[in-house]
Amino acid sequence: MNVEFINPFLQSASNILTTMATLETQRGSATVHCEDLPHADITGIIEMVSDEATGVVAVSFPKPVILEIAKRMLDEEYLEIDETVSNLVGEITNMVYGGAKALLDEQGYNFDLAIPRVIQSRDIELDFPKGCAVIQVPLSTEAGVFFVEISFEGTEALCEIQ
Repeated sequence: MNVEFINPFLQSASNILTTMATLETQRGSATVHCEDLPHADITGIIEMVSDEATGVVAVSFPKPVILEIAKRMLDEEYLEIDETVSNLVGEITNMVYGGAKALLDEQGYNFDLAIPRVIQSRDIELDFPKGCAVIQVPLSTEAGVFFVEISFEGTEALCEIQ
């Protein structure tokens, strides 16, 4: 997978949390998953389509992390992942995609506009392209670690070489 597809999403996620939740992020090492991804409590997922590439990006949060982000962004204490927090995950995913889309558009990759879905479950099954590798990058914050997960068609070879 070309790193030029990954970095805009990481940069966008970092910018959003720094600006809107006053949380600095530190990028961890990327891992390739060909089967199951580690569990998260809530995930925003968005399909990406352009003439050049098709894929999926997801932003996944453990419960304590998203509750702290919600507290910082919405200036209200949350004890559970409710409809407001779920909507916030959708909005964060939308902002991450929008920021990355703008950066990728500058490089000639004109992704279509898309609407995120939010999945809440400890056993999330994400709709990544079948047979394709998923690149998962942890982003550490003062609130804890969350994940940006990206998969594009054509990444099957990453699983074959592992």
